[in-house]
Amino acid sequence: MINLKTHYMGLELKNPIIVGASNLVTRPDHVKRMEDAGAAAIVVKSLFEEQIQLESLQMEEELGEYSDRHAEMTSLFPTLEHAGPREHLMMVKKIKESISIPVIASLNAIFKETWLEYAKLLEDTGIDGLEINFYAVPKDVNISGESLEQEQIGILKEIKSSISIPISVKLSTFYSNPLNVISKMDKTGVDAFVLFNRLFQPDIDLNSEKHVTNFPLSSEEDNKLPLRFAGLLHGKIKAGICSNTGIYNGEDVIKMILAGADCVQVVGTLYKNKIEHITKMLSDIESWMKSKNYNSLKDFKGSLSDKNTNDPFVYKRAQYVDLLLKSEDIFKKQGLL
Repeated sequence: MINLKTHYMGLELKNPIIVGASNLVTRPDHVKRMEDAGAAAIVVKSLFEEQIQLESLQMEEELGEYSDRHAEMTSLFPTLEHAGPREHLMMVKKIKESISIPVIASLNAIFKETWLEYAKLLEDTGIDGLEINFYAVPKDVNISGESLEQEQIGILKEIKSSISIPISVKLSTFYSNPLNVISKMDKTGVDAFVLFNRLFQPDIDLNSEKHVTNFPLSSEEDNKLPLRFAGLLHGKIKAGICSNTGIYNGEDVIKMILAGADCVQVVGTLYKNKIEHITKMLSDIESWMKSKNYNSLKDFKGSLSDKNTNDPFVYKRAQYVDLLLKSEDIFKKQGLL
């Protein structure tokens, strides 16, 4: 019998497919469908401190419209207070109560104080783990990469010491050396890493000559980067490894496990192929394992990682000289020439 169980963040999961944070994971009926389709865990849509601050500011501005009215008019309006994170916390708690698989909350904060405050509030909802989102987008020439990294590591240490549930860190690729940052964070005792955060990229509309918001789904080619880093990190850090971005089918999951990941997160494929596609992905994994006579993920996890491969350069070169020299033959095989 095929055993798809894996361990991630200190949690035992029935299989390696986790539903990542998105708008899909905001309704109990959606997450129930995810559980029924076979998802091993879900990550609830992130709590964004920036969004809470913006909503609070907008509310103050709207209430301020009445500040020049006379006393009889303004007294008709009761004192109102922005809900802050309470609405999000209620959603997380409701989702946790609606399913039996592990529920992981996601947090994006700005200041150290609010990182700690919101982490504790989320823990109180009864979640099984917390995913914190760290990213460093180059935006100020006067800030060194090292100072940003040290600040994030300091915040991570304090969160780790302030709550008792498992913690994973979802990172972006905007670090001069992600491997070094991950190694330093691993020493704090963090439970897992999610590779990688998919960040907003600006775009411009040529007709209106204005900036536009564009956040397309990931493509299947996007999974090559997490594949590389899962392969590089397997067996070299204590924390677990979760591959994220461009995971669309069972074959993609198998590749990540072969490289050394413990599990994957999926989002784009659920938008494109619907929630029930999880069932097919799991079936395809089982079929492949049967064809290879593998009984569990342990039988092949990391077998093609940097640690275990015979090719010392497969994960460490950006370009292969022999591939460049044979590029014409490769293009012909792909029907491109």
